[in-house]
Amino acid sequence: MSTKIFVNLPTTDLERAKSFFTGLGWEINPNFTDDNAACVVIDEDIYLMILKREFFATFTDKPIADPKTSLQVETALSSESRETVDRMLEKALAAGGTEPRPVQDYGFMYARDFEDPDGNLFSVLYMDPVAQEKGPEAYAAEQGAS
Repeated sequence: MSTKIFVNLPTTDLERAKSFFTGLGWEINPNFTDDNAACVVIDEDIYLMILKREFFATFTDKPIADPKTSLQVETALSSESRETVDRMLEKALAAGGTEPRPVQDYGFMYARDFEDPDGNLFSVLYMDPVAQEKGPEAYAAEQGAS
C-alpha cells in the first residue's frame, strides 16, 4: 500500500476554491465533498482537502492563519518539463490565481509559484534528471564538461 498525501487548506469560499482547482485540470472527488469541504484529486496519491475556515478550525486548537498575510506551508509539485511548469501557471492565472514572484531559474531547476484566490501558495517545478538523481553539483559538472 502506498502512502497518500492529503494537504488540508482553508478557504473563505468553497465554491470559488473548487472552481479554481478544477480550472487547473484537477478533479473533485464527490465521495469526500460536502458543504464544508472538497477533496481535490491532484494525482492518485496526492489530494487537497479544501475546508471552510470554520470547519478547518474544528481540527485544531491553534488559530487558523490567513494565507493572504501569513505563510504556513508551500505546496510544491514536480513537473515533467519547463513547458509543463509554464502551462500550469497559465491555467492558474486563467482560473483566478496570482503569480507572487518571478520565475526562479537555477539551471538545474526551473520553478514558478502561484497563489490560489485564498492566498495558499503553490510551487510548480521542473528539475533536471541528473540534478534530481545526483545533486546540483553533478549537474553543474556535467554542464561544464559539454
